[in-house]
Amino acid sequence: MKPAVPERGRTSERGALILSFGDKRPDLGQRVFLAPSADIIGQVTLAEDSSVFFQCVLRADINSISVGARSNIQDHTTVHVASDLGTAIGSDVSIGHGCTIHACTIGDRVLVGMGSIIMDGTKVGDDCLIAAGSLLSKGKTFDAGSLIMGNPAKVTRKLSAEEIAGLAKLADKYVHVKDVYLNARAWSG
Repeated sequence: MKPAVPERGRTSERGALILSFGDKRPDLGQRVFLAPSADIIGQVTLAEDSSVFFQCVLRADINSISVGARSNIQDHTTVHVASDLGTAIGSDVSIGHGCTIHACTIGDRVLVGMGSIIMDGTKVGDDCLIAAGSLLSKGKTFDAGSLIMGNPAKVTRKLSAEEIAGLAKLADKYVHVKDVYLNARAWSG
């Protein structure tokens, strides 16, 4: 089921704030979960089976935000843009609690650890793991398959095949979590 986006309205049927900015409206894919306290503003595109959890803000007022299929954005995370740079989050991405994701590009199958900050113009390749509390400085590029950590963040080593497989498994787990939330809402409503 594709969540309704009000023409110029303020909330979805599930209570999340879904707000247009001028003529820019969110575009929500099939089976998307938005927690009741999530704020989705402006030119945000959420692909199928993605989820935005409690107290998250995705604000695409002056540029666009895209979130790929089966990606999850966990509690208290802020995603924003710059005038000259949007934010692109790939598929099967897990963004941990309390992150700041700003005007950057994140590849597919990436885990962004809790409390991490990714700044303007940064590019994270596919199959990366960003350790909790890392600061990825403006304009840096990180190659696919990297373990990224620190403040400022650096590549510490390549991920093993087992670690890379775990990134997709984590995203798949969150697809199941959001399905429970969606089904519970349907059962009670």
